[in-house]
Amino acid sequence: MRIFLVSLLFFPATLFAQGFLKTSGTRIVNEKGENVLLRGIGLGGWMLQEGYMLRVNREGQQHKIKERIAALIGPARTEEFYNAWLQSHTTRADVEALKRWGFNSIRLPMHFNLYTLPVDKEPVAGVNTWLDKGFALTDSLLAWCRDHQMYLILDLHAAPGGQGNDLNISDRDGSKPSLWDDPAQQQKTIALWKKIAERYKDEKWIAGYDVLNEPNQGFDDPVKDKNGIKEKTNAPLKKLLMEITKAIREVDKHHIIIIEGNGWGNNYNGMLPPWDTNMVLSFHKYWNYNDEGSIRHILRFRDQYQVPVWIGETGENSNVWFTQAIRLFEKNNIGWAWWPLKKIGTNNPLEIPMNPQYQQVLNYWSGGKDVPHPDEAFKGLIQLARDARFENNIFHKDVIDAMLRQPTDPTARPFHTGKEMTISAADYDLGPIGVAYHDTDSANYRVSDPKALGGNSGRAYRNDGVDIRFDAAGKPYIMDIAPGEWWQYTINVPKKGNYIIALEVAGEGKVAIGVNDRAVAEEIGIAGTKDWQTVRSGRLKLEKGGCRVRVLARTGGFEFKSLSIHKQ
Repeated sequence: MRIFLVSLLFFPATLFAQGFLKTSGTRIVNEKGENVLLRGIGLGGWMLQEGYMLRVNREGQQHKIKERIAALIGPARTEEFYNAWLQSHTTRADVEALKRWGFNSIRLPMHFNLYTLPVDKEPVAGVNTWLDKGFALTDSLLAWCRDHQMYLILDLHAAPGGQGNDLNISDRDGSKPSLWDDPAQQQKTIALWKKIAERYKDEKWIAGYDVLNEPNQGFDDPVKDKNGIKEKTNAPLKKLLMEITKAIREVDKHHIIIIEGNGWGNNYNGMLPPWDTNMVLSFHKYWNYNDEGSIRHILRFRDQYQVPVWIGETGENSNVWFTQAIRLFEKNNIGWAWWPLKKIGTNNPLEIPMNPQYQQVLNYWSGGKDVPHPDEAFKGLIQLARDARFENNIFHKDVIDAMLRQPTDPTARPFHTGKEMTISAADYDLGPIGVAYHDTDSANYRVSDPKALGGNSGRAYRNDGVDIRFDAAGKPYIMDIAPGEWWQYTINVPKKGNYIIALEVAGEGKVAIGVNDRAVAEEIGIAGTKDWQTVRSGRLKLEKGGCRVRVLARTGGFEFKSLSIHKQ
């Protein structure tokens, strides 16, 4: 027994690994042949910043952002900020939380410049310089994944030269030769993957290599089809992916190789059948309907070529969309990786808080006349890096609930403890639309319908589509209320008796109140005023224990801040 315990101390994770993941027909399986459904999330914004994640509205390539930061605070402090960002953004605590919440995998978007020098900065042309920083960060992440039995997918998100005309996603410098224009960029990309494969060939907690994120290049018609959506042959893309595969297989026979089509991952014209027996096709899905038709092409490829498919990126929408999408994927045994874990904004599990000094920087970059003082700008940027740490993030439990509970458990649960007698209006129950609340424009389906741009227009606090904003004191309230919208609150009544329900509202409108599916106030008028006021139900008899209170907007035109129950 003592020898066994000592062995556990030295080999805590590998004892429980199920061997290398591999493909078996249309499934991804472990060493025992058991189906593995990857439920993952991407670490967008860590090694590669995209402007929108930092609320940078123009020139969102990371190198452009870095140039503007250097112009404000100088090169030395710029490097200090980026070092702090890399050390703070993703830590062991993030991996522990992902495991605790119910994820089983992580997709790492890698920037090549953390692993090797750019082609035009190599001291000797054609000779690759390898950098420790990217490998050290990857090693740490892999160790945390191994310790928590989480699979890691390595994703080359920014390839040498950049892999398309969407400049932000690959930090491409449009003034220099792209990956497709320069053979030297391609050779560096191939060499980088061989180096990565050599280093990690024996790591069983690495699920696979996602060799090139979202290629988006028009080869046949670079003017009218610059992102390759209509590309018919994709010959240069297929050639490069095959060369990368060959290089990987020279040193690594085990790991799954994941490929992506052109046009941001979805255009596979001319690229199939697969050329490797351990290959997965990745698709990306954003802003379209979550019906069988939206994945018909994915299923067709899977069945035709008997190859597993994986949704390597999706998200950036409301909780309603999230739940719908995950139900659709898992009904069809398709694994997924959400995007991203954290950024400035509410539609992800973790939110990086904004600070006043960084907001001044953004205001200046957006055309403001007030140039931030270098010390103030640096203070804001360093605070932003500190706030990227897990313990300083804002946790959005509604997002996690929508992703990992609601797809299979469509019930309502209290958002709060259930013991409070005064509840913020924004703390309506957790649960699917139509069960915990109703909102008339709850998700963004703009790819399927350009007019369907729903979601939380206030961009604050929660992500269900209910429109929420913060007041001057930082308290959330519901706004942009439309007729027919409603919100449910589960409240624990301390003792049987007579109560009054009070609503804190502003504006003009009419509301109704129901308790436990019974109408108790058919219509309560709200007098037109900009100030917050209290409207009340009549006296109600409530039983001890949990009760469900629903507030229904008979008309729109008002705002709703809180609900309270008072003993009479």
